[in-house]
Amino acid sequence: MTSTAYERAQRIGQNAVRTAILDQAITLLTREGHAALTVRRIATEAGCSTKVIYTLFGGKDGLAEALWREGFARFRRALEDVRPGPGPTAHLLALAAAYRAYALAEPYYYRIMFEKVIPEFSPSADDGREARQAFRLLKSACEAAVAAGELAGDPQEIADQMWMAMHGAVSLEVSGFFERDHADTLFPALCAAILRSFTAPPGAAG
Repeated sequence: MTSTAYERAQRIGQNAVRTAILDQAITLLTREGHAALTVRRIATEAGCSTKVIYTLFGGKDGLAEALWREGFARFRRALEDVRPGPGPTAHLLALAAAYRAYALAEPYYYRIMFEKVIPEFSPSADDGREARQAFRLLKSACEAAVAAGELAGDPQEIADQMWMAMHGAVSLEVSGFFERDHADTLFPALCAAILRSFTAPPGAAG
């Protein structure tokens, strides 16, 4: 095996261990709350030594940051997987649906990202800037909708209003305030209403 291939294999193995530890931390957080997130407990549950966790994450604070970053990385991939629709507005609605689907599929990652379920962890300014990059697809879709004449206004404002609406609705659902079947109807209606408020007048394209 060449040195390059060996290094690649090492990285793959390290990434697999890293992912397994993060998944175990999420399982503990879901089952027992943030107090269970100790290095020793996670190492025991993950079947590794505490040294491995200190090597990969630097300790509990580094692990909390890694969970936060992993949540946004998975979220970003969920949005990137959305294929363009028949038009920019349809694409925006598909992105909104992906936002909700991610939160429902990964509720504890979502809470780590937005609800400070690990009280002692606060993201750094660099973390915050990186996390906001996950929303670039939403802004880009708004820019495309404005350029196509489907929406009118500042794309950033449209994206911000969409984000606020989606976050509020999804957070209520994840917290159990709305049943899934009811939210299946309410959520797309809410997103469509936000976009209708920015509907461009005829002939606004370009």
